[in-house]
Amino acid sequence: RGFSSQSEGEARVTRVLREKFPRASSIRVVDISGGCGAMYEIHIESEDFREKRTVQQHQMVNQALSEEIKSMHGLRIFTSTPKP
Repeated sequence: RGFSSQSEGEARVTRVLREKFPRASSIRVVDISGGCGAMYEIHIESEDFREKRTVQQHQMVNQALSEEIKSMHGLRIFTSTPKP
């Protein structure tokens, strides 16, 4: 599959994250379960994470995806803030 084409699951998770983190400068969602949608790796860079500990940042992402997570087996989250 092409680099720019996302699976339906990746697109859905990306859409939810864009909605919940409108200030995100970068959101990347990758299905790491071979396409079955059971496990995702998520990279988000957002101002929303500034001044927050990593665990708080990850809780924000988990909360944003609370509905989607119900049908997943695993989630790898990487958060960061934009460089000034």
